Amino acid sequence: MSLVGALPFLKPRLSPSVSPGRQRRHTLPASEFRPLNTQDAISVFEIEKEAFISVSGDCPLHLDEVRHFLTLCPELSMGWFEEGRLVAFIIGSQWDQDRLTLDALSLHKPKGSTVHIHVLAVHRTFRQQGKGPILMWRYLQYLRCLPYVRRAVLMCEDFLVPFYQKSGFKVQGRCSITVASLTFTEMQYPVRGHALMRRNSEAIGFPQTSVLLLEEPIQRSESALLLEEQTQRTEPESADV
Repeated sequence: MSLVGALPFLKPRLSPSVSPGRQRRHTLPASEFRPLNTQDAISVFEIEKEAFISVSGDCPLHLDEVRHFLTLCPELSMGWFEEGRLVAFIIGSQWDQDRLTLDALSLHKPKGSTVHIHVLAVHRTFRQQGKGPILMWRYLQYLRCLPYVRRAVLMCEDFLVPFYQKSGFKVQGRCSITVASLTFTEMQYPVRGHALMRRNSEAIGFPQTSVLLLEEPIQRSESALLLEEQTQRTEPESADV
C-alpha cells in the first residue's frame, strides 16, 4: 500500500518565523507528524500510562499491545513530534464488523474497512493547548487518503463523548465491551474521502502542486481548531488525552 497520497497530512509543520532555508540547517523539524514505529513504543506507553492510569486505573493498550499494533499496522498510527520529542499520538487498527467486540482490542483485520482508534493521548506538558483536536483532525484527513477506509470507530467513557463529538464522531450506543467496572460509549465517524484524494493515495507520485494547494487549508483549519480550544475551555483536562 502506498501512502504518498497522505503526505500533506504527515509533512513537518514549519514555524512561520523560520524561513525554509534556515529550517533545513536544523537536524530536527520544529513540528512533525509521522506514522509511529516499534522504536516509539516506550515513549508512547509512558505518555499513555500517565494520561489514563490516574483517570481510569488502566491503559487502553499495554506495552506489548502497543508494539503489536505498531508492528502489524504502523500506517494506522500517527505521532506528533516537537523537535524530535513525541508529544501526542493516535494508534489504530483495521476492523471488519459493524460494532466493536472484545476481539477488536487485540486483533488487526487487514481486510476490514473500519479503523478502530484504540487510543489518543497527549503528553501532560502539552495538554490544554488544543493538540488533541488538531491531531484527531489530521488523522481523520489522513484516513481519507486510504482507499480501503470507510469509517473510524472508537469507544470511550461517557465524560469524553462531547470531546469526540466536536471532532465529528456520532454516538452509536453502548459498547458491548467492559473493562472491570468500566463501561463505554461506542462512537463512529464516516470517512467520506474525495475521489481525487483516494486516487492520489494509490498513485506512484504525488504532484508537488497538489501538496502546496492542500497544505494551506490544513494550516488554516489547524489554526481555527487551536483558536476554538483557547476560547472554549469546556472539556475536563483528561479529555485532551
